[in-house]
Amino acid sequence: MSTTHPHPAGSPHPAEGGHEDLPPNHVDPEVLERERTRWTPLRIALWVGVALLGGVAWVMIAFARGESVNAIWFVFAAVCSYFIAYRFYSKFIELKLTRPDDRRATPAEYYANGKDYMPTDRRVLYGHHFAAIAGAGPLVGPVLAAQMGYLPGTIWIIVGVILAGAVQDYLVLFFSMRRGGRSLGQMAREELGVVGGYAAIIATLTIMIIIVAILALVVVNALGESPWGVFSVGMTIPIALFMGVYLRYLRPGKVMEVSVIGFVLLMAVIVAGGWVADSELGAQLFTLDRVTLAWCVIGYGFVAAVLPVWLLLSPRDYLSTFMKVGTILLLAAAIVVVRPEITVPAVSEFAGRSDGPVFTGSLFPFLFVTIACGALSGFHALIASGTTPKMIEKERQARFIGYGGMLMESFVAIMALVAAVSIDRGIYFAMNASPAATMGTVEGAAAFVNSLGLSGVHVTPELLQGTAEAVGEETIVSRTGGAPTLAVGLSHIMQQWFGGASMMSFWYHFAIMFEALFILTAVDAGTRVARFMLTDTLGNFFPRFRDTNWRAGAWLTTAVMVAGWGTILILGVTDPLGGINTFYPLFGIANQLLAAIALAVCLAIAANQGRFRYLWIIILPLLFDVLVTVTGSWQKIFSSDPKVGYWANHFAFQDALGQGKTSFGTAKNVEAMEAVVRNTFVQGTLSVLFVVLTIVVVVMGVVETVKALRGRGRGTHEDPFVESWFYAPSGLVATPSEKALAREWEALPLERRTPTGGAHH
Repeated sequence: MSTTHPHPAGSPHPAEGGHEDLPPNHVDPEVLERERTRWTPLRIALWVGVALLGGVAWVMIAFARGESVNAIWFVFAAVCSYFIAYRFYSKFIELKLTRPDDRRATPAEYYANGKDYMPTDRRVLYGHHFAAIAGAGPLVGPVLAAQMGYLPGTIWIIVGVILAGAVQDYLVLFFSMRRGGRSLGQMAREELGVVGGYAAIIATLTIMIIIVAILALVVVNALGESPWGVFSVGMTIPIALFMGVYLRYLRPGKVMEVSVIGFVLLMAVIVAGGWVADSELGAQLFTLDRVTLAWCVIGYGFVAAVLPVWLLLSPRDYLSTFMKVGTILLLAAAIVVVRPEITVPAVSEFAGRSDGPVFTGSLFPFLFVTIACGALSGFHALIASGTTPKMIEKERQARFIGYGGMLMESFVAIMALVAAVSIDRGIYFAMNASPAATMGTVEGAAAFVNSLGLSGVHVTPELLQGTAEAVGEETIVSRTGGAPTLAVGLSHIMQQWFGGASMMSFWYHFAIMFEALFILTAVDAGTRVARFMLTDTLGNFFPRFRDTNWRAGAWLTTAVMVAGWGTILILGVTDPLGGINTFYPLFGIANQLLAAIALAVCLAIAANQGRFRYLWIIILPLLFDVLVTVTGSWQKIFSSDPKVGYWANHFAFQDALGQGKTSFGTAKNVEAMEAVVRNTFVQGTLSVLFVVLTIVVVVMGVVETVKALRGRGRGTHEDPFVESWFYAPSGLVATPSEKALAREWEALPLERRTPTGGAHH
């Protein structure tokens, strides 16, 4: 990348040669290791307790077979597993694969331009990264997968994130950081050669457009006709702008101070949103139709992607993290206090079938595709090679932000699963079955659910209507997509702790707004990352795009990518039979194919660095992901069951049209039948394209790994070593030596903390 470093590569650290009075730029690694690994009796007892509690919780979930299981065991199993994985497995990966060096400057420092590259406090950056990766997936996927029982989803979410999802996020973030913050596609181009590289670039760009469009549509659907949600979510933008200016100019470095201010303002606008929605003027101003909202989201996506990262994107994502993490922790606390009993079977009747009423397909591979974010998500690899590596202060922070951020998202997925399985099974299926099955009425939904023959399930129209009235909705029948089910589950648990049944409506609408805020942060970060991806790609042909300070290029590439996902979004909003519905079924498999591409690139990088003894850390999740995605793609392409296979469905509707039929299956007229034919053609074609591109990338990754084993590898494509000019702690909680060194730096005048004389926030 052609930009000027704040100081040239190889120049002395400020503590050397002319700047002897400055503190060191890192804590001695041996001192740090002794502090973090010293085994005192208290620490041993603590970890033994965590292991025992987690073991008991897993036994209760996996083997106890009474009439019900208490929801608290899900919380304990998840939290204990995460603590153990972060403390031991992620540390093992750090020692054996990444080997960070805090003496080394990151791209945020040596490419700093105050717009995309900017050293950002690790706590703020953790909030940004978590908000960016945590979109619709961890909320929706587990809810849909609950039709197969609670056990398969729980195992995949927790074990999957520890061995696959968090590993991918951490490695991609670290490797991108070492390469100037380059995008996943560009890293593939450098590590895998022309064929594998351009296959990865085409796949990542196409899948990214689809993913951002889908995320944007979920936001639009959640906020449509909801003045409370529109006001509250909209007000987070000026609050974030204020926080950005506050940290940049008014009180640099005062992260906890601005955190308290931001949290208070956020709570205020949430409460005020209810008042605004109840007022005549507020309802009139903030009740927006979906087309208007779609254009607002498109405009916001463009602006958020081109403004300096410190001004809107980073503080807004940090602000929304309060809402996201706070709500999930509140739900976890409520589960511990209320202790709801879950009567859903561990493995349901639909686990061994492929004709489930919520989604079709067998447990393997489609459970592992339906639950993507929360266990393993290729979208995260785009964020981890997008905004985050351009903002991270120190290399050791990558484990906390990459691995730790993904563990938090997994916890969101577990809480979503618990919320879904805590409500009555009959209500769950009535909410998630298609309108064609339920006829959109409480009577039709009750008849459909009762016809499924589920043990102990009997639904009445009165139960469904009463539930809708309790949450302040006209109906809950066929409210598909996962978000309304999560909102009902959350309100059902929270009202038992706060406020009773009269508060169910408040908690329901709070959850809907929470989900919209959750997902919008993935849209703005996704748009910025899409711009980086296109810029990197064009830089291979037009070197001018490699200049990180060329704003015209940034605006042009942003406009192109926004036009791509914005077009699909408008189609989805204006034509329910086309547009987004064409692409949504591709979301899960495309996302997991993207994860295979990311892991294949990581495999080649680790092999070229000579880390052969520890390649199994990457090979294990890569093999499983390839097996899942290729099997799923094969079934979607070649299955003769129209409910599963795209082409089988395509030809079934095409034949029906050829026979002169005016309705067929769920399509009630010729226009709808023609839309199904068109949509399934696009779905089938893209499925073939995506799986072929992924196989090419994986094969080239294996080829490069074998070459490295034989001593013919490509070597490293890391940026040259540049000595860092400042210091920052590595984890959420600093060790004693980190605190001591941080106090030395904080005692310096502000203008001396960076070589450019300005503060980094």
